[in-house]
Amino acid sequence: MKRLAIFTLFIAFCLSACSLYTIDSESTTYDFYPAKASTNDVAYLETVSQAHDVIGNVTVNAERNQKIQEVLEKLKKEAAVLGGDAVTNIRTNAGTGKWAKIKPKKLFGNANIRSNYTADVVVFKK
Repeated sequence: MKRLAIFTLFIAFCLSACSLYTIDSESTTYDFYPAKASTNDVAYLETVSQAHDVIGNVTVNAERNQKIQEVLEKLKKEAAVLGGDAVTNIRTNAGTGKWAKIKPKKLFGNANIRSNYTADVVVFKK
């Protein structure tokens, strides 16, 4: 019985560290913007052609084989919480942070296993 309890705690501990995505955001303004109702209210724009203010940054840390559309939805969801109208200027820096210390090349024969995607959150001036 004691072994079963220890085994169960060990498995729970190991599985609690598994995550496909880690999402972080940082507001860079003191102004308040109400959260959007859904991600449909947040656009992805490669370039912003109208007047806007950058109100924050959103970072998604994901496995490198994730589709960009899935990552984009996570970026838009967090931008909606910040009250942004759009996400733009997506940058990726694969191979940085704590995941870069893992050297899977010796184990799996491929490069880095995680990627960071960072985007600017903007609101349009009225």
